[in-house]
Amino acid sequence: MFFKNLLCSLRLHLFTPNTIKQVNDSSTMNVKTGSYLIFRSLCCRGHRQSASRPPKHVPRAERTGFSPAAASKCDWIGPPDRLSNLRPIIYHIPENETPLERTLRHLRQDTEDWSHEFWTNQNFTFSKEKEEHVRSQLSSKGLSERDDDGRKRTLSSEEMAVFYKHFLDKNMTRHASYNREWYGRNFTITLLMARVALHNTWRTLTGQTRGTGREKGKST
Repeated sequence: MFFKNLLCSLRLHLFTPNTIKQVNDSSTMNVKTGSYLIFRSLCCRGHRQSASRPPKHVPRAERTGFSPAAASKCDWIGPPDRLSNLRPIIYHIPENETPLERTLRHLRQDTEDWSHEFWTNQNFTFSKEKEEHVRSQLSSKGLSERDDDGRKRTLSSEEMAVFYKHFLDKNMTRHASYNREWYGRNFTITLLMARVALHNTWRTLTGQTRGTGREKGKST
């Protein structure tokens, strides 16, 4: 059971929707086209900015205040956040949590908060620059933002592709920095998960019980 939980957790951390999409699409599109589509998906879903400060006037990246029942025995996953489009996770705190388990939980939560903040900033910047691009293109054609019927004008796919490429190129360093840190964090998380699983397995095989590593309700 311990190894089954470990494998499920590894799949959650290592195989993201974007990774799966990239693998599935690789046989039907070239690398350049695939990169643009994956990037567009990322911007619609939802990176901490390691190399630069967040843009000004970015909405505050607040997390849900939901708290699961004290008797809960599993992690809780909520609906997509309205800013980052990432699903918040409230991690289960086991009874008499060991120091190793606490370290793992804190790292997972910190990684989630870091990613939430990055994507909140990134989505805000993407949406803002996209609107500016649309307005600029419409203005160059002598058109207003809305037609005679009051409907919002849009650009063609070819015209928007210019913006997507420009935004991707401009943010290449930031995205690469995020990816490096994301993989580094998840590699560390994976190692900690393996250590926790092995420790729990050994404790079960030797008939050991959980100590009093924490008082109920006082773990953080």
